[in-house]
Amino acid sequence: MPTIIPITDFAAPELDIYARLTENQLLNRANPANALFVAESPLVIGRALDAGCTPVSFLMETKHVNGKGAEILARCPADIPVYAAELEVLTQLTGFHLTRGMLCAMRRPPLPTVEEICAMSRRIAVLENVMNPTNIGAIFRSAAALGMDAVLLTAAGSDPLYRRASRVSMGNVFLVPWTYLPEGVDWTETLRQYGFKTAAMALREDSIRLNDPQLAREPKLAVVMGTEGDGLASNTIAHCDYTVMIPMTHGVDSLNVAAASAVAFYQLGLMSCPE
Repeated sequence: MPTIIPITDFAAPELDIYARLTENQLLNRANPANALFVAESPLVIGRALDAGCTPVSFLMETKHVNGKGAEILARCPADIPVYAAELEVLTQLTGFHLTRGMLCAMRRPPLPTVEEICAMSRRIAVLENVMNPTNIGAIFRSAAALGMDAVLLTAAGSDPLYRRASRVSMGNVFLVPWTYLPEGVDWTETLRQYGFKTAAMALREDSIRLNDPQLAREPKLAVVMGTEGDGLASNTIAHCDYTVMIPMTHGVDSLNVAAASAVAFYQLGLMSCPE
């Protein structure tokens, strides 16, 4: 049986993880060995457990202890504390409505290296400074569904393990391998050293169309997506092997990065068939 602890004191330090610490404080860059993240909903928590993430504690509606959360709790050591209260109390504590009434604080897993990612992948998504956690989550969901083998991110972008990002991804941030690109170096050249051609998604006069056959024939291809609003940096585009566009109509100048990723991943992931 899990250790059920009714919430009686909102100021209890054990609840800081859920109520008072920011995402960056949980990330704990100064002490990565003790870095945490918060997963929300049984689906996301279950996929995090499947990926080997270690739970630290739970915060949930009392009714879910023997309901929707029972299967999740049965997978965890009995001494993991489970803080429980009615939904109204939890909403007052956390300041937001819990999706499916269940949160779990977990230790952050070690990330693979770029070399390990490249060795096992044929199609990679590269996200340059994508800042919005909702977009990150949606991109990971599309990557999992549409044939991307992994995701690489620049450090300035949003964290895939932010609560909103992992929730929007439906837990797919734990299914798709990912890691951060090295800082201060030309990472397009790093990818090239591992056998990848890079395709920058940008609407330019010299861009080729997304369905150009030469893209599908590339044995290893990295699809490079830019930040919201400004898109990819000019320097990044200049260093990529291809500049690729999704043709627009009705005067629309571009798609949201999450929507564009779904189109690009379908065409360059599932629809690609290298010779």
